[in-house]
Amino acid sequence: MSQALFDLTGRRALVTGSSQGIGFALARGLAEAGAEIVLNGRDAAKLAAAARTIPGARQLSFDATDHAAVRTAVDDFERHIGAIDILVNNAGMQHRTPLEDFPADAFERLLRTNISTVFNVGQAVARHMIVRGTGKIINIASVQTALARPGIAPYTATKGAVGNLTKGMATDWAKYGLQCNAIAPGYFDTPLNAALVADADFSAWLEKRTPAGRWGKVEELVGACIFLASDASSFVNGHVLYVDGGITASL
Repeated sequence: MSQALFDLTGRRALVTGSSQGIGFALARGLAEAGAEIVLNGRDAAKLAAAARTIPGARQLSFDATDHAAVRTAVDDFERHIGAIDILVNNAGMQHRTPLEDFPADAFERLLRTNISTVFNVGQAVARHMIVRGTGKIINIASVQTALARPGIAPYTATKGAVGNLTKGMATDWAKYGLQCNAIAPGYFDTPLNAALVADADFSAWLEKRTPAGRWGKVEELVGACIFLASDASSFVNGHVLYVDGGITASL
């Protein structure tokens, strides 16, 4: 009975930004739990390569920052292929510059990529979930949803917004049978963090700052995602689940 709570057989999951890094790891983990996977990304070659490694994976190419394009792609998929039961809003980017020198265009790009995508894809998919009276939305937040570091203030602002948008989604859509939650990763060894991983001084600081004493591995996010995507979390709503080796728990 307990294992059945985590079984995703017969469900379909759309994961945005899933050609590499956290998104790909989550897509592969959901597939191993039984879900049919729909990958999304803007680099067609990377997306195709990722799809070849997940049996039965589909590809749904759209620009998640384009509200109209998202709506069209999701509606067409639901009409011609079938229901999207699980959505993982993972698309995101980083830009590191001291706040006083932060370029305005980079700030706007962060807003579009890290916040607008969650709204665009979340709304498009939720409209179909609401009709069915069931659905799981998992937004990828960050340790920066709660904490800040020098040089990434706008990123921190966007991830704070993801946390609060998640709460708003739950507040509006729980009554329709949806569970909307977020995963907030700490510091993980991903392409987005490649520059930090390569920085010996930063890695040494991180190991001292994090109670677990190390970088996270993307596979360590899979359990949290399966939990939030499955029946095991049927009464969990508006929650931000930190997977961070204890960094938000300590000074």
